[in-house]
Amino acid sequence: MSTLTLKDGTEIYYKDWGKGQPIFFHHGWPLSSDDWDAQMFFFLEQGYRVIAHDRRGHGRSEQTPYGHDMDTYASDVAEIVSALDLKDVIHVGHSTGGGEVIRYVAKHGNGRVAKAVLVSAVTPIMVQNENNPNGVPISVFDDIRNNTAKHRQQFFIDITFPFYGYNREGAKVSEGIQRNWWRQGMSGSIKAHYDCVKAFSETDFTEDLKSVDVPILVMHGEDDQIVPFETTGKVAATLLKNGKLISYPGFPHGMPTTEAETINRDLLAFFKS
Repeated sequence: MSTLTLKDGTEIYYKDWGKGQPIFFHHGWPLSSDDWDAQMFFFLEQGYRVIAHDRRGHGRSEQTPYGHDMDTYASDVAEIVSALDLKDVIHVGHSTGGGEVIRYVAKHGNGRVAKAVLVSAVTPIMVQNENNPNGVPISVFDDIRNNTAKHRQQFFIDITFPFYGYNREGAKVSEGIQRNWWRQGMSGSIKAHYDCVKAFSETDFTEDLKSVDVPILVMHGEDDQIVPFETTGKVAATLLKNGKLISYPGFPHGMPTTEAETINRDLLAFFKS
């Protein structure tokens, strides 16, 4: 089992497979690096070096009670990248991981980043406020916090239905995918998961998006019930200097799992472009 002890003493679990150009995968809330199985296996077979970590407090990483904010998440990634001496890296982030990617690239990635991908990402900002009137009301995130704090075991089953679009008419529900989501979530820390809600919902990534120069692909499902496309992916793409948007009619938030064949194909084309 590969772990790295960060400067603040937190132990981070990570996977590092293969050789070739490195792809660093960043998972969403409240999951782990296991959520990238379909991508890590595929791109390893394509000759890439694939890396993914369990964010602090998530999965197999240490359940530290502090540091659950985007600046710390990005700093943690910078330490991992430095320790592994990764260069010419492609960073791919899903949901919360997309926020982590753009904050890392903007603050720490100079000279090490080749490209980045924001998949179903929380950028530029999710919560509704004066500057983001079409955002998601804070009451929605308060409800997520309440359910995480008091009903996590059941909530982590219930949320898989909108997450994967399993509540849509005609959807083919995979109990295995639901159980795997629950398994990943319940392996992490309730404190980290609670605090991370604020990090993914209230962090404003507008200036991060504007500041980066590397090629960035924005991928978002138009039927995303967790991170609404119209106020996130669609807007994020307009803020990038060197961005490209691919939107997918009918695809859910968890499309890297349910629509892996399509997502992997489009990722590979972007990596090779």
